[in-house]
Amino acid sequence: MAKDKAPRRPRAESPKGFRDYFGAEVTERKAMLDAIAEVYHRYGFDPLETSAVETVEALGKFLPDVDRPNEGVFAWQEDAEGDKPGDWLALRYDLTAPLARVAAQYRNDIPSPYRRYAMGPVWRNEKPGPGRFRQFYQCDADTVGSGSVAADAEICAMLADTLEAVGIPRGDYIVRVNNRKVLNGVMEVAGVLDPTDPERFFAERGIVLRAIDKLDRLGQDGVRALLGEGRKDESGDFTKGAGLSPDQVEVVMGFMAAKRETGAATVARLHELAGGSAIGLEGVQELEMISELLAAQGYGPDRVEIDPSVVRGLGYYTGPVFEAELTFEILDEKGRKRQFGSVAGGGRYDDLVKRFTGQSVPATGVSIGVDRLLAALREKGRAGAASAGPVVVTVMDRERMADYLAMAGDLRRAGIRAEVYLGNPKNFGNQLKYADKRGSPVAVIQGGDEAERGTVVLKDLILGARIAEGASLEEWKARPAQREVPRADLVAEVLAMLEQG
Repeated sequence: MAKDKAPRRPRAESPKGFRDYFGAEVTERKAMLDAIAEVYHRYGFDPLETSAVETVEALGKFLPDVDRPNEGVFAWQEDAEGDKPGDWLALRYDLTAPLARVAAQYRNDIPSPYRRYAMGPVWRNEKPGPGRFRQFYQCDADTVGSGSVAADAEICAMLADTLEAVGIPRGDYIVRVNNRKVLNGVMEVAGVLDPTDPERFFAERGIVLRAIDKLDRLGQDGVRALLGEGRKDESGDFTKGAGLSPDQVEVVMGFMAAKRETGAATVARLHELAGGSAIGLEGVQELEMISELLAAQGYGPDRVEIDPSVVRGLGYYTGPVFEAELTFEILDEKGRKRQFGSVAGGGRYDDLVKRFTGQSVPATGVSIGVDRLLAALREKGRAGAASAGPVVVTVMDRERMADYLAMAGDLRRAGIRAEVYLGNPKNFGNQLKYADKRGSPVAVIQGGDEAERGTVVLKDLILGARIAEGASLEEWKARPAQREVPRADLVAEVLAMLEQG
């Protein structure tokens, strides 16, 4: 008889488009999010945590790819209950849609305006690629219930403060502001879109917005092609365009090039382009007000500027939109210099809560790309440095484990990160290898002889590594890599070694 095949072992690998995060990465992300939360808290925003799962109905059609509603999420259907089919549920794809649901569900309980911030993972069922994952972190702050442009100006100011708080110095970033109403007005004046047919207006506007939102990536020629008949990329794939005439394409491109040397000159140019449209004029006036409110708080054009090229691709924005761009240069994978680019964006979305209540509820907010911002901090040398591991208390005698645990406890009570080696203690060399792999600054050693004398041996692993690399004789004599100290002085001596680094 043939032997039964052994059961197939599962592959030890992450699902496609997902990744694991280890100690230092998690620690630096938490430190950055804590710094962001401190700024948000200072501005009066409260934290909110929502479920990772929402009903597909609550998430709505406002997905990253609006051409494929409900196809950009990880969704499943619950079991039926009798004759009633089960609800369709999905992992949240952003933190804004859950906020809209919360604002509607608890509208009689939460204050209005409601100011909240949220941080956490989101999931998108999209094709992964280099640096593009299906699960990633977002960090949002929103004000729901205020139609004042002061709320938009405040978000811009807070975004600037946040970037500086995490370590992006002034001069290395710019918050760029535009207004969807101005673009709508320009297109209305030029006859590009007909606002009297709302369904067609929003469908065609979405195509135009997604095209011009690709300016940084595709350049002017690429955007022109997408505004017109369409564009074929390097792989040969063809993307259908918005179908605008050549004259209409130039009108839209002219709007994107309306930025001038000063904010006032830019606003004046936008007034010329959109002044024949009521909605366009309203958008220009809102930009003027935002600029005035920011200037009154000391946020000049070196931190926040009006830029008509900012459009934001998502279809739910209804007014001011903003984007934080990092302006310092990095080298790409081919060694070419380029600006780092956008790390945050947002805008006003006055119709999102209306889906639940039937009543318009004004809202505005911003979302920070956590992984992008962390990458920027690494480029600036503000993150990514190796973090110190714990002090490792080695085990020389299994029977004296209580003594070793007491040492670790004393160190922890003094605020020192410490652990006892819990592997097989038979090979002492393996314990020191473990301490090296953990990045430990100090190893604590106490054998039988030291226990009888009431002492411990402290091994300076940082200095030991430097000596191995060729430290000077004077350094080695001035600070030996290993010394014996009284057990009673353990905490004070370890603190002194850590302060010396």
